[in-house]
Order: sequence, then C-alpha cells, then structure tokens
Amino acid sequence: MPVFVGKLTGVLSCLGLSVTGVVPKLRSPLTRTIASGSNLPPRQFLTSGFVTIDSAEKIEEEELPSYVAEKYYPVAIGEILAARYQVVSKLGYGMSSTTWLCRDLDGHGFNTLKICVRDQRPVRELAVSDHLRNASDDHFGKRLVRLILDSFEISGPDGNHTCLVYRPLGMSFTEFQSLCPDNKLPVDMLRKGVQLVLIALAFIHENDVVHTDISANNILQGIEDTSVLRQIEEDELARPIARKILNDRQIYFSRPVPVSAGLPVLSDFGEARVSKSNQRGDIMPGIYRAPEVILDMEWDNKVDIWSIGVMAWDMATGGHLFLAKKGGTLNDEQHLAEMVSLMGPPPPEFLQRSVKSLRYWDSEGNWKGSVPIPEQSLESRAEQYHGDDKELFLSFLRRVLCWVPEARPSAEELAYDDFLMQPVRTDSLD
Repeated sequence: MPVFVGKLTGVLSCLGLSVTGVVPKLRSPLTRTIASGSNLPPRQFLTSGFVTIDSAEKIEEEELPSYVAEKYYPVAIGEILAARYQVVSKLGYGMSSTTWLCRDLDGHGFNTLKICVRDQRPVRELAVSDHLRNASDDHFGKRLVRLILDSFEISGPDGNHTCLVYRPLGMSFTEFQSLCPDNKLPVDMLRKGVQLVLIALAFIHENDVVHTDISANNILQGIEDTSVLRQIEEDELARPIARKILNDRQIYFSRPVPVSAGLPVLSDFGEARVSKSNQRGDIMPGIYRAPEVILDMEWDNKVDIWSIGVMAWDMATGGHLFLAKKGGTLNDEQHLAEMVSLMGPPPPEFLQRSVKSLRYWDSEGNWKGSVPIPEQSLESRAEQYHGDDKELFLSFLRRVLCWVPEARPSAEELAYDDFLMQPVRTDSLD
C-alpha cells in the first residue's frame, strides 16, 4: 500500500470509506468531431406543451452583464452532439459556457456536458486534467477530483465551440448551504466536507498542481444513485422545462439538481497551475486571496490551504470572513487591514519578501495604511460555536490563516486536525 494511502487509512475509515478500488477508470479524452455508431436509440422530446417566456424578458445567461448571444452555441434539448451525447436538460450557465445533462448513447449512462463560448478553448483545464489522469490511481484523492472524460469540437452558426464531458455531479456546496437554516452548513457536514476536500488537495499537490480557486462554488456533491439523473430525463420528457423561443435559438431555464449524498468532489480546474517551483502572478477570487498573492510575492500550493480556511469560515457562519471592500470596490489595503485585525501583525521577515509591503507597513513592520485596523477578533466573530467546538474551530483557523505560507500545514497534515477529527476522538472516549 502506498505510504500516503496507508497514513490516511484512519481518516478514511472514520468516514466510512475504503482505500481499495477507489478510482474508476476514466476513458481518455479525445478531440474529435464525430464518434462511432451509437448503441441506443435517441429519446424523442416534446416540442410543445411547455411554458413559453416572453421574448422581451431576459432569463438565465441573458442576464449576465457580458452576455452576447452569438458567443453561445444554440443548444436544443434532444439534440445529439458528436453522434453520441443526446442533450437531456440544462443544468446551468456562466460567462464562459452553458452546462447540460446528456445521455451517452454509446455508454448507456449520463454525463455532464459543458459547451464553451465561441472560440474559447480551455487549454489549461485540459492540460491539468490530462496531467492528473496520468497520476497513480492508488491515491484516494483521485476519486474526489473531477476530471475531463472526453472533449470534442462542434461548429455553431457563429464559430466553433469546445465541448467538455464530465461525470455528472450534484449541486455545489454553495447551493446546498443556501438550503440550510441561516445559510450555515451543519458542523458534521462541514467537518467531513473539508476533510475530504483536503484529501483531494493532497492528491493534486502531490502531483504538482495548485487549484488556486478553492471555494464552496467548486465543491460539488457526488451522485451515487443515478436514478436522480433518470428522473431528470423523465421529467423533461413528461413536463418540458419553460423556455424562451427566439428566431435563432431557445433559452431554457436550468433544471434544479436534487440533493445527493455522494462524496464531495473538487471541480473546476480552469485556473489551476502545474509546476514544481514557486510562481508569481495574480490568482484566486478577490476575498479569498492569500496575503502573499495580494503583496505580489512568490506563491505555491499553500494558497489552497489558505482558501480552505476562508471557505470553512464562510460555510460555518453563512457570511464572509473578509469583506475587503472600500467604497464598494475590492481594495487591497482594506483586505490587509482586516487580516491584521484577525491575525495580528505580519512578521518583518515576511514583509521583506515584497517591495509592495512598504505601501502599508514601515521598515519596522508597523501599519501605516490609511485604512484603520478594524476592532475585531476571530473569537468575537465566531458566535456560531461554543465550548470545545469553538476552541477547536479557532485552533483550526489559526493553523491555516497565518502570514507565512511555510507555516501553514500541508493538506495531508491538516486532514488530521483536531477540529476535523473531533467525532473520531469523541467516539474513542465513549
């Protein structure tokens, strides 16, 4: 048994997971325009009997500020792409793509299909996915990472579109969190979710990949019972989703994905990096940026560990740890001032790594920014937990939210944190 898997056996066992037979074989991604003959006949979807939205009303991707209709491929439910994937239902949309549930006429199952906007090829995600696919199957974390299964090109009326095929997954942790009381994730689910994401991170970090975009938006629920996917298809066949019909396309409403109980899966590697050495450059979503990124220092995979702490806070409290805005606009100085209030002043040797730090601290490490340090602390803000839960949660955060990246634990080390392991320790005392 590989060293890593052996060391994680205790964590996986306490979560009710096995370390054997954990990674399904993935078919190699192919860039193509047509596939071999299909084994299953396509389903016939209704062309009437649905609610029609007024053409003047903006819905779904049309509401995005940057929306340009010609950039999006005009998908039609029931359409067959690459002679293999029949579109069943719309799952979502974004600035760079729309996402659809498809029936694999060759594979007799379901897939999620992301259709990118015109002439945008996700080179980075394809490269990272291929890199991780070639990594050893022995690491449990590989099961907890969403890789591209297949890719191909289609030609639309206004240009070419890249299509990415994934295994189908459920709603994001952000979506699930919105269904919870006070928008707060239950502590048991928080612990298990964070611990499993750390195992996924341990896998990608071991293979020289930095995600750079860890957030609840990119943690998706796994689907073990595929009957929920068949139900989506049957619902579309019997009760077609509402849509807007235009001259050159139809804009469909997305169909909600049911809550599922599978393992959480780390997704969206569009901003990931593959490198054995430290890197520079602006990465990470605004309020999730690590201090070394804000200060234009070199960074490594410890930026993902920082994001874990910020994400855990957000999921636990239903609010953001950092606001980082001044006059409604993201502001580095405000962000750093908030960090000082929660973490204390940075070590002088850390500040010496960046000329940019001289804008906010003097040569002795004293804050000189125009933004006052807020009057707050982690203790005063962590109102949702009490007693041992609060003490362990704050200890977990302090291990992660520290100025010096090297002082943060690795993903593997953090997976054993007392806060995350508390249910196991409690059971062992009973």
